[in-house]
Amino acid sequence: MAAAFRCVERALLQAPRASAYSDVVGSGTTCGRCRLPCPVGAKRYLLTDNIVKLKEFQQKKVVVAYNLPGTKETYFRKLEDKLTQNKLILKEELQTLLHLCQSRDDVELAKNVIYRYHAENRNITLGEYKFGPLFMRLCYELNLEESALELIKDQHLQGFFSDSTSFNILMDMLFTKGKYENALEVLLEMKNQDVKFIKDTYVLAFAICYKLNSPESFKICNTLREEALMKGEVLTRRAMCFIVALALKQNQVEKAVSIFSKIMNAESITCINLNIVIHIQSNMLEALIDVLQGAAEGNLSRFVKRNKFSEEVLARVREKVKDVPTLMARFDEIYGKLHINGQVTTCTLDALLCHTPKDRTSHTLLLKKRTISHRTLQPLNHSLLAE
Repeated sequence: MAAAFRCVERALLQAPRASAYSDVVGSGTTCGRCRLPCPVGAKRYLLTDNIVKLKEFQQKKVVVAYNLPGTKETYFRKLEDKLTQNKLILKEELQTLLHLCQSRDDVELAKNVIYRYHAENRNITLGEYKFGPLFMRLCYELNLEESALELIKDQHLQGFFSDSTSFNILMDMLFTKGKYENALEVLLEMKNQDVKFIKDTYVLAFAICYKLNSPESFKICNTLREEALMKGEVLTRRAMCFIVALALKQNQVEKAVSIFSKIMNAESITCINLNIVIHIQSNMLEALIDVLQGAAEGNLSRFVKRNKFSEEVLARVREKVKDVPTLMARFDEIYGKLHINGQVTTCTLDALLCHTPKDRTSHTLLLKKRTISHRTLQPLNHSLLAE
């Protein structure tokens, strides 16, 4: 399996870049009906804020700059002198430097300091501070994905980026820019350096393969999925949706059906629309219309969330049934009901797949933070906290 993966890796990296895969990346707009990013000008990023932690990093930069004794220029000259005189670089000095960088030139100095620091500390890994995510957040802020890619692939820095978060942030950064081939390079580098894949890594990996949409990327996707299953990894619904979507794009309908059947709780808006596409490509037209009719006419309370369908996906349904008069008539009636019920969204299937999920805040943490009653302004008793 590993040999097959390397073979696919070579084939994919040698393939020419396809302009059809580039996406418009803009400020991002939100659909008023589904509260998800819409396709026009939508950002394509996959990690939540509590992983990228860009705002937290920027806040820390303000604090570091405020508490810095002397000026930034003086601090930078001090580090340049240390490099010239071959003096030891301290951990705190590198931390401060990374928080003071504001430009490409600043990052060039930071890169030189990183090389020196790693050369001095390459054998000290246990319990040491991880600089990789910090450097990646800096590159994310300054749009320096090239510098991040250069360093993470540099053999002289092997071990500096030993954590999955560094690779994940860089893949997310490249995905946002539509640089899917480069993102794949990072994924393959992560695998070659034997850095552990976590659940977010699989989401990013399958999303990258989905965007590349080639037979080679489909092979990589399947190889990674099989390896994950062999290791006992549990793939998230989001990761599985990308595999299903890629299988459908590659017209591997049986594979898509097989993987879709293994998704637990396939009731998300993305799964619902993927199920419709599966019906379309499987030519299950009667069943397809029945599914839409059930969603439009279901006797649900107004408090129960109704299924929503992408306008793009419904257009594909129309195209599929237009030559069958009885099905076309039924579809037109159902389509009208879906619109009346507010069950149609302008978000494309691609936008539904690539939206950034909301950060989930633990109710337990909220409970621990709340010690005063909102009503009486008195301390909450222990029995209430326990509840």
